[in-house]
Amino acid sequence: MSNELIFGFHSVEAIFASEPERFIEIYALKGRDDKRLSPIIEEARKFGISVQFMQRKALDNKSKGEQHQGIIANVIAAPTFNEKDLDAIIAREETPFLLVLDGITDPHNLGACLRSADAAGVHAIIVPKDKSAKLNGTARKVACGAAETVPLIQVTNLARTLREIKDAGVWVVGTAGETDVHVFDANLTGPMAIVMGAEGEGMRRLTREHCDVLVKIPMAGTVSSLNVSVATGICLFEVLRQRNATQATASAF
Repeated sequence: MSNELIFGFHSVEAIFASEPERFIEIYALKGRDDKRLSPIIEEARKFGISVQFMQRKALDNKSKGEQHQGIIANVIAAPTFNEKDLDAIIAREETPFLLVLDGITDPHNLGACLRSADAAGVHAIIVPKDKSAKLNGTARKVACGAAETVPLIQVTNLARTLREIKDAGVWVVGTAGETDVHVFDANLTGPMAIVMGAEGEGMRRLTREHCDVLVKIPMAGTVSSLNVSVATGICLFEVLRQRNATQATASAF
């Protein structure tokens, strides 16, 4: 059984809400006593979780310089999800909504994508095991609790996984700047997987070849591209907008 450090209020609060049994120990900023920290300390004591109060420098060292907001927790590492879990999610959901991240190596971007995915109602995020950001404390903090609600599926072979989800009836939509199809003009209402590539390099060749259609975000200014987490949010919420519009139309009849 392995353990990991998480930091920031949202990350700690999310685990209290879902799996408080994962806590091993909590480290809190010494001398801080406010409405944000006090409830966490009370909750920890209710569950019999040890709380150590530490100076800021000690907390900074534990978080390796990342912003911890005065709260760090040592927890049992979350389970990892794989292809079998993905199969179960697709079978369970009537209209699966998936996000595929190909070559996203910055944990800040991974965390931001998790946060947007949760807000947009994504059922799972798929990433290759190699050359992808890990779901570490930094990603969890940026995700603001979404890392505890959206399964992150690590797959050995992304191209093979895309073939399999297509066989299951999921439409795979890739993002690429050279296409003429705007994301706002594409039909994104059915079982859907949105594929985002790394900034600059985009999707890998095999990933691109397994997409059913390519779309792009129209750009009106001088910049040539957006941060991948920003672009992800735009695409995911366009899917959500279209789904909501379809449901509203169906309920009117």
